[in-house]
Amino acid sequence: MTDQAPVESLGYEAARDELAQVVATLEHGGLGLDESLALWERGEALATHCQAQLQGAAERIEAALNSDE
Repeated sequence: MTDQAPVESLGYEAARDELAQVVATLEHGGLGLDESLALWERGEALATHCQAQLQGAAERIEAALNSDE
């Protein structure tokens, strides 16, 4: 897990895809406690990053719609 890109450097699609992998891995189970916690923390960071990217996109759309008025 140490060779992963920083969450902040990921685009939305890459973060979303990695988050889906994290969820699938955690659901599958079989990991040790430390590995599970590290993966959970990565997943939380990815989810937060995705939400921020979506919020930014929504704000840009809203600004574009308001500029036409």
